[in-house]
Amino acid sequence: MSISHAPPPSTTPDISLEKTTSPPSPPAPDLVALVASSSRRTRVPRWLRRTTGPVLLLGLWQLLSAAGVLAPDVLAPPGTIARVAGDLIEDGSLTTAMGVSLQRVAVGLLLGTLVGTGLALVSGLFRVGEDLVDASVQMLRTVPFVGLIPLFILWFGIGETPKIAVITLGVSFPLYLNVYAGIRGVDSQLIEAGESLGLSRWGLVRQVILPGALPGAMTGLRYSLGVAWLALVFAEQINADSGIGFLMVQARDFLRTDVIVVCLIVYAFLGLLADFVVRTLERLLLQWRPTFTGR
Repeated sequence: MSISHAPPPSTTPDISLEKTTSPPSPPAPDLVALVASSSRRTRVPRWLRRTTGPVLLLGLWQLLSAAGVLAPDVLAPPGTIARVAGDLIEDGSLTTAMGVSLQRVAVGLLLGTLVGTGLALVSGLFRVGEDLVDASVQMLRTVPFVGLIPLFILWFGIGETPKIAVITLGVSFPLYLNVYAGIRGVDSQLIEAGESLGLSRWGLVRQVILPGALPGAMTGLRYSLGVAWLALVFAEQINADSGIGFLMVQARDFLRTDVIVVCLIVYAFLGLLADFVVRTLERLLLQWRPTFTGR
């Protein structure tokens, strides 16, 4: 009869047990500092940070006016500007001028978008279209559109047509350049992948080329809005009987610098509002395109 002996207890420590019970290592100091700084930044609302610059500029303006550095006949203080703006709104002259100017910009922007985008599609999608269109557009865009105002007055008279024509011309070129660059900047490998999947020519344009050119088109639209307001300023100060530019001409004749500053502020706010609309539209249309948003 055999008697089995149990093996002696092992003296080797349980390594796995020690690993599971060991305390976690503290995070790196750089990571802790990064998380802390990120949490501090998120405590301040972004709209408050974005308004800090204009508020500081307004405070500097008021300080220089109160110290006598800026004379009232050179640049009126902010309080005077606000009072004059209230008077212009109360008698309806500013709101009427804003309506007329917005209508001109809207019509010119619409026509310029159709012309610039249409020419870019013809030139970007077809080599024959590029040969027929691109050279002429590149030649015309070097001509200052403001210098064409006297010619437009001779052609179209002194009504609304020359003003809208100047805005249309100024809007067309930035859109053409950016849409054309967006189309020609689409990766050729995406085109080859679409062809291998059996997409037709129209399917490639609709599903590959146009979505790829959309970021450039939105950039061109933002540039075109800035040019539209610039063209409006020039157009409304020549043979105009209404609009914000007409108010500026009247204020210049009567040496009213406060009214001129009010009109310039209105131009700035309208341009900022238009840019905000385009940026919102850009975020909605380009959700599929992740981009760097800053740290």
